[in-house]
Amino acid sequence: MAELLKGAPVVAAMNEKASADVLALKEKGVHATLAIVRVGEKPDDIAYEQGATKRCEKVGVGVRHVTLPQDATQATLQEALRKLNSDSGVHGVLLLRPLPAQMNDNEVCNTLAPEKDIDGITDASLAGVFAGIETGYPPCTAQACMEILEYYGVDPKGKRATVVGRSLVVGKPLSMMLLQKHATVTICHTRTVDLPSVCREAEILTISAGRKARGFTAEYFSPGQVVLDVGIYVDENGKMCGDVDFEAAETMVGSVTPVPGGVGTVTTSVLVKHVVEAAQKQTQ
Repeated sequence: MAELLKGAPVVAAMNEKASADVLALKEKGVHATLAIVRVGEKPDDIAYEQGATKRCEKVGVGVRHVTLPQDATQATLQEALRKLNSDSGVHGVLLLRPLPAQMNDNEVCNTLAPEKDIDGITDASLAGVFAGIETGYPPCTAQACMEILEYYGVDPKGKRATVVGRSLVVGKPLSMMLLQKHATVTICHTRTVDLPSVCREAEILTISAGRKARGFTAEYFSPGQVVLDVGIYVDENGKMCGDVDFEAAETMVGSVTPVPGGVGTVTTSVLVKHVVEAAQKQTQ
């Protein structure tokens, strides 16, 4: 049976470090603070905001909530972001998306200052990921995958790493981060010819296809693989699951992240980590 790469111990280790860093900042008179900006009252956004707030409070990070009505104009939202950019008491900003239809997502995102962009939504932050320089921060889900690999002692150096998915949230930035760790990276997607055989060749396989719950069955896996499942769905029985057919993978691969309890569990802790790092940099 495969080793389970659970998120809980990764989160515990990250929280311990974040708590110590927050305390060190407070001794310097700095209270690391996240601003969460939400437009409207979508239940998913509210749930994520509540989860992020609890995770921040657990390690002593302050949270400021900025909520605008669903019919707010783009100009109003951009002005709110500019105020947060210039507010020295706010070190990181989380903008909940997708935005309402009346707003241009790219224009709004790029209003945010890269040094406060803790979820990698600005062009400057993404450029930093691709160039391997510290401009802003990588998207939290992509970073969560790297945190799991590091915690469980999986060194990408020299390994064949295949990433299924090419979004700017996971696939593309994660590919660059693996490349920076000296992996040999293949990027795949739903139009890749003979995708199962490409996946079987990987030593590290990350799946963020967004295609079908449990759509990656036994034919995609091979013995000894490290498999990171980034997908998240609710099946017909109301049970949460991922891109990976977990029961099939667990009997074949070397290690695999569960869903729930895997990558998603770590993502919010990465958010907190980025806020603390932003506070450290801005203080320096």
